[in-house]
Amino acid sequence: GKVLSGGVDSNALQRPKRFFGAARNIEQGGSLTIVATALVDTGSRMDEVIFEEFKGTGNMEVHLDRKLADRRVFPTIDIQKSGTRKEEMLMSKEDLSRVYVLRRVLTPLSAVEAMELLLSKMSKTKTNAEFLSAMQNGK
Repeated sequence: GKVLSGGVDSNALQRPKRFFGAARNIEQGGSLTIVATALVDTGSRMDEVIFEEFKGTGNMEVHLDRKLADRRVFPTIDIQKSGTRKEEMLMSKEDLSRVYVLRRVLTPLSAVEAMELLLSKMSKTKTNAEFLSAMQNGK
């Protein structure tokens, strides 16, 4: 078969791709959640190629950050690198616009600063709507 950069045979990835595609092909419109992990930044070109091949199959990506773990800031999610596709289908237009504002506020911050800010603001609110409103108003 065709060999991808990094020495990966493209045929070797077909079965896993079909498996991940199963989440979208449930009879009678059911739902299947598949959780997968990938270790990147290993220095291996093969790891990068495999990650890039599967990256497009998911609906959501959560990137963990070692600096957050080292500082004992949990969850160790890198907010700027994490996200979901089609988030416009998950919330109202008003909330979506607030999320966009929130992302713009977080963009210049490091992963640690962003998570610490979010945790601080979240501890002062009870609902998502209250949190998003507080972030938009800079409270």
